[in-house]
Amino acid sequence: MTDFIVLLRGINVGGHKKVPMAELRALAGELGFGDVRTYIQSGNLLFSSDFSSEVVEADLEAALQRRFGFPVDAVVRTVEQWRVYAAGSAFPEAAAERPHLVMLGLSRRPPLPDAEGRLQAAAAAGERVVCRGDALWFDFAGGSARSKLTPALLERAAGSPVTTRNWRTVLKLAELAQGG
Repeated sequence: MTDFIVLLRGINVGGHKKVPMAELRALAGELGFGDVRTYIQSGNLLFSSDFSSEVVEADLEAALQRRFGFPVDAVVRTVEQWRVYAAGSAFPEAAAERPHLVMLGLSRRPPLPDAEGRLQAAAAAGERVVCRGDALWFDFAGGSARSKLTPALLERAAGSPVTTRNWRTVLKLAELAQGG
């Protein structure tokens, strides 16, 4: 069995793409995933499975489409991979000062080699971008609401769907994965 953390992209935002967490947990159970848990309403799913990451991604996306009638991108990581992210932000001083403005960005596939440069070139107002392994890290020093680093730009730069979680959520998911 492998323990997974899956981030669903763009659900329950502004009343769009509504996926109730109880229904998500039930759906994951129907797919044969074990010890299914969710964290907050933004589509953070934890579970164990004998399936590969690729099978988890494909099965979950297909089931979400069937059940809710709209596509949902799933970004799948193992708990072991998640531990690396939670071990330290690329911006430790910012994470300590403003954990809600330091974001971990994960793309479905490894980011394109020039993703960091393309995103940093579009950054404004003190925003910083770092690519570390398969993760994009963002410091939205002035907030992300008016950032030019839009979801569409992130996706184009990375080369596949991207979803972000703030540093607090990264740490909480790591804690939950440890049984906390």
